[in-house]
Amino acid sequence: MVQIDYFFATISPFVYLSGDRLEQVAARHGASVRYVPINAPALFPRTGGQILAERHDSRKSYRLQELRRWSARLGKPLDLAPPFFPVNPAPSSYAVITAARLGGGDLAGLVQAFPRAVWAEGQNIADEGVVQAIVAKYGFDPKDIDRGMFSAAETYTDNLEEAVARGVFGVPFYVVGEERFWGQDRLEDLDLYLAGKL
Repeated sequence: MVQIDYFFATISPFVYLSGDRLEQVAARHGASVRYVPINAPALFPRTGGQILAERHDSRKSYRLQELRRWSARLGKPLDLAPPFFPVNPAPSSYAVITAARLGGGDLAGLVQAFPRAVWAEGQNIADEGVVQAIVAKYGFDPKDIDRGMFSAAETYTDNLEEAVARGVFGVPFYVVGEERFWGQDRLEDLDLYLAGKL
């Protein structure tokens, strides 16, 4: 079975916009998805990028236009100035890591829920109560998730190192073997690649 390693950040608007399209692609090709949450603000300076606050105004302006256009194109509501952004991505990322270890719930749904909470629902995903409510909604026991948070922190650090080593420089990022695809707007290319057409 082909495995798609999905590097993402729970606070990314582009991860939010990707929705469940990755899972649809994986299902079409009988592929599995390995969810790898990473600290995108820590990734950017290590791979030639800049955190959002340090980017030139022209880049910031273009990003907002892209978000607006993709939101309209996909029919996904998106607040360009959400009340809780930037926000600490660690608690939600730890929850995803722990949920993946535990199994038994809707992991894909959980991964999609955190960025949606930021960009469409105005929630603070660094808040313990918000994280617990979301994990419970997707079939995971908040107490079990809480117990796994400490060990998840080490995995979160390891995930960043893996991302850098494998040529990941942004999110969302999809890796199949040595083939890399950056951005939710490259999901069609990933689909074609898995179909043997690229």
